[in-house]
Amino acid sequence: MSETQSFRVTLESLEGYQFKIDFGDGFGTIQTDEPPPLGDGAGPNPARLVAAAVANCLAASLAFCIRKFKQDPGRISAEVVAEVARNERARLRIARLDVTLRLGTDAAAVQHLDRCLAQFEDFCIVTQSIRTGIPVGVSIVDAGGKPLAKPG
Repeated sequence: MSETQSFRVTLESLEGYQFKIDFGDGFGTIQTDEPPPLGDGAGPNPARLVAAAVANCLAASLAFCIRKFKQDPGRISAEVVAEVARNERARLRIARLDVTLRLGTDAAAVQHLDRCLAQFEDFCIVTQSIRTGIPVGVSIVDAGGKPLAKPG
């Protein structure tokens, strides 16, 4: 059975490379910015949001699996190290993400932990989507809503 859900996030430029991102549905807003020298570093940049999303999703997925077995993972923490490198066209890309998850309790105290470790990544929406690639459609309209054609 196919299940499709959608959500909307809106962005508005503030100044320079700063944007206000509204997550809708009462989730609030955050401000992003590019680090110097391009921006002022007044907030996380999109690459940091991707890294945070991967680590958060993995931590939540691991917690869910452990709790499914009525066990307590303690306060799970995560650290993600992102490597940014230039690709063959000299464009900066997130080349690698290394995530370290830390249980808030001793592993020996968690029953069925081996089963969770074997499967929790498969249930992480963000990590698995990024690993396999996400199609991204792009359209551009002017201030009046007129669609702009991309060259090509």
